[in-house]
Amino acid sequence: QVQLVESGGGLVQPGGSLRLSCVASGIAFSSEGMSWYRQYPGKERELVAVINTFGHSTYYADSVKGRFTISRDNAKNTMYLQMDSLQNADTAVYYCNTVLLGAAYWGQGTQVTVSS
Repeated sequence: QVQLVESGGGLVQPGGSLRLSCVASGIAFSSEGMSWYRQYPGKERELVAVINTFGHSTYYADSVKGRFTISRDNAKNTMYLQMDSLQNADTAVYYCNTVLLGAAYWGQGTQVTVSS
């Protein structure tokens, strides 16, 4: 059974930092690309960042480029999202994602709130 569990969200002031984690189980983690998405209230989820199997290749949405860093530790079955210089517009629920044989799997999400 595939399970993705996010953690690390919370309340932070503008300009602050947070580090999100996603622990995966039930998959061959080191063989799968992984992604972070976020969702604003009433909106569809949007792609934030992608990392390939060994972390050698990454992709970032323009809105987070230069501020967020995606990484992974295959020995710990864990993916991370380091978020720096946070802005009010980064307030959203953040989800961990992977796609296996055409099926998308999601975690439960973690709330990130940027506010003074």
